[in-house]
Amino acid sequence: MVHGTDFKINDPSFSTKAIHVGNEPEQWKSLAVVPPISLATTFKQDSPGNHRGFEYGRAGNPTRDCLERCIAATEECKYAMCFASGLAATTTIAHLMSKGDHVISMDDVYGGTNRYFRHVASRMGIEVEFVDATDANNVAKAIKENTKMVWVETPTNPTLKLVDISAVAAVVKEHPNIFMVTDNTFMSSYMQRPSTLGSDLVFHSCTKYMNGHSDVIMGVVCTNNDTLHERLRFLQNAIGAVPSPMDCYLVNRSLKTLAVRMEKHMSNGLAVARFLEDHPCVERVIHPGLPSHPQHELAKRQCYGHSGMVTFFIKGNNLKVSQKFFEHIKIFTLAESLGGYESLAELPSIMTHASVAKEERERLGITDGLIRLSVGLEGEEDLLNDLDQALNKAMKETQ
Repeated sequence: MVHGTDFKINDPSFSTKAIHVGNEPEQWKSLAVVPPISLATTFKQDSPGNHRGFEYGRAGNPTRDCLERCIAATEECKYAMCFASGLAATTTIAHLMSKGDHVISMDDVYGGTNRYFRHVASRMGIEVEFVDATDANNVAKAIKENTKMVWVETPTNPTLKLVDISAVAAVVKEHPNIFMVTDNTFMSSYMQRPSTLGSDLVFHSCTKYMNGHSDVIMGVVCTNNDTLHERLRFLQNAIGAVPSPMDCYLVNRSLKTLAVRMEKHMSNGLAVARFLEDHPCVERVIHPGLPSHPQHELAKRQCYGHSGMVTFFIKGNNLKVSQKFFEHIKIFTLAESLGGYESLAELPSIMTHASVAKEERERLGITDGLIRLSVGLEGEEDLLNDLDQALNKAMKETQ
């Protein structure tokens, strides 16, 4: 683990699971070490209704099966179900609800999640209430007779607030008719495993760290709950938003290097955060690995480290100076998304969170001066030098 941090000690067998579970050569006649890509849409049956585990590509695919077993192992879950995107996974989870059901969501969530809950799920008669789940008491107070789901994201996007998963899970467990979902996208299964802390479902946009190469869009839901698994597996087939075999192959490939990638993301991200915290052109830095983060102690209890996500407020905290910063970055790329090997920078207020109402953004602290970084795997000094020159030029040209 990165020097100077004292997060939880990680599972020493994590990489072994990520490399081998679901990828056993013995399952193939060829004994292929790398699972082959099965493009078949249909499979021969021994007799009507009697097949060897696969019948139609939407219902199941050998390449997807390898990936799902592998992801489940990395999350310490019995089951994993992959979908065509993170929002396809969100949509499928929402289909566990019925008209008139009540959902409690963390207020500071990914803009696409916010948009889906406010403008899509609500049209299906699902009541969604947004609360600050950093205090589990707020979740407890929001529970109604018709509450069916609690959705949290931790760390949040983009303000990196933390939710105490165990505390919220304890509240949810008092109500057998409610289940809890934790969006683990910002951490990957290497840095945080919500199922071990009591979450019923663990969600990822695999587009981000789990794949890590900015070349696949995919979502996954993991669980140890047999009933939820059975219902979601039915919906996976019934709704049909499944990923392609090629995408499954690519994510499976990427999981083999997840541990080493995340260690480097952590190292670079913490170096960037520490550098920015001392920079005269920066007002404030948010990173759970910094003692200045208000939930630093929770991060150390709950996580095995942190990813490459860093948020900071540029001095002046306005659109003019932010735009100048983006004009001058060279190694960091101005682009949405995160979690790839390349470093990205974006302005959430007019990019990823533009669909969130201005009043809500202001309440959450998503200003025009809030810049979100996804720190990649480049050389540490190169990243620091790039940020330094861009910040200095932005300040000089706006004074």
